[in-house]
Amino acid sequence: MTMNVLYKAKSLPVMQNRLFDSFSEAVSCPVGDVVLVQDETSGLIHNAAFKSDLMIYDCNYQNEQGESTVFQEHLGNVAAIVERHFGGGTLIEVGCGKGRFLEDLAKRGFEITGMDPAYEGANPRIRKEYFTADTGLRADGIILRHVLEHIDGPVSFLASLRDANAGGGKIYIEVPCFDWIRERAAWFDVFYEHVNYFRLSDFDRIFGKVYESGHTFGGQYLYVIADLATVRDPAGIPFTPTDFPGGWQDSIRSHADRISKRGDGATAVWGGASKGVIFSLFMRQAGAEIKTVIDINPAKQGRYLPRTGIRISSPADGLSALEPGADIYVMNRNYLPEIRAVGGPSFNYLSVDDEIV
Repeated sequence: MTMNVLYKAKSLPVMQNRLFDSFSEAVSCPVGDVVLVQDETSGLIHNAAFKSDLMIYDCNYQNEQGESTVFQEHLGNVAAIVERHFGGGTLIEVGCGKGRFLEDLAKRGFEITGMDPAYEGANPRIRKEYFTADTGLRADGIILRHVLEHIDGPVSFLASLRDANAGGGKIYIEVPCFDWIRERAAWFDVFYEHVNYFRLSDFDRIFGKVYESGHTFGGQYLYVIADLATVRDPAGIPFTPTDFPGGWQDSIRSHADRISKRGDGATAVWGGASKGVIFSLFMRQAGAEIKTVIDINPAKQGRYLPRTGIRISSPADGLSALEPGADIYVMNRNYLPEIRAVGGPSFNYLSVDDEIV
C-alpha cells in the first residue's frame, strides 16, 4: 500500500476533548503522533500512526457545544436536511453522544433510537451499546454525525452499519471538511483523535448513490445523504491527489511573536475544545505562553487542558484576568459575534481561521 505523506506532528494529546481535574494529570496525558497520509490506492486521507487502543471515551470526554446559540442554529439547519430526506421514517443515531440532537429530532416527531456505549444520561430512547446486527434494530435512516472521522477503517465501519441495518437504508453523515482545513491554513484543526479527513469527492467514491451532499457550518463541515446499500471500497476509483501548500503553518510564528511581545495579561484563547487545545500547545512549543483559556461550557470550567495543563475559565473569570486592549484569539470564527457580545468592546478579537492560503 503506497502512501503520500502530507503532514507530521509529534506528541499530540490522543484525546483533545478529554478534560482533567488537575494540572499534573493534564500534562501527563497520553500522547500520539500524527502522520497524515493520502492512500494512493483509495485516495482516502488518514493518520497512519493512529492506534485505536489509545482511545477511551468516558465521562471525562466533553465535546458538548449546545451552550452556543450559533451551534444550536447549526443543529436546526441539520435537522431541516434530515426532515427533507427522512421525514416520516424511523431513525437510528449511531454515536449520539449526550443525546442533544436526538432529542431535537424527537421533538420534531421522529421515531428515533440512539446508540452510544458511552452515554450517561437517562433518556429511554438511547441504548448504551454499539449498533450491530445483534442489536435487533432496523430503521429507514441512520444518522452519523461527527463519528466517522474517529473510526479506524471508515469504509469497513460503514459496511458494518449496512449489515446491521439489514443491508440498506439511507444514511446522513457529517464530518469536518479537509478542504476547509487546507484552504484556511487551519493547522490547529488536525488532531490525533481524528484519524480520518474527508473531502466531498471521497463520498462519491465510497457510495454508489449519493442523494445530496454539501457544506454546512460556514464550510467547516461537509454532509452527505447516501444509500447505505451502495457502500463500496473506493480503491481503484480515480481520485484527485492533495497536499498542504507552502506556508501552511507560517501563522504559528507570527501568532507566537505577537503573544510573546504583548506579555502577561494581554492574551487569551476563547474556546477550550479541540482547536484551543492544539493552538495553545503549538504556541507553547513556539515559545509563547497562553495562560488564559475561556469557554462558555460550565462542564469545562475549572478543568485542565491536555498537554499544556491550562485551567479553563468562565467568561467572567477569564475576562477579569485580562488588561484592557488584550488580544482574544477566537478559535472558531463562527462564534465571533457571540463572543464579542459577551466580551464587550475593551478587547481585540482575532479570528485564527480567517487566513486563506
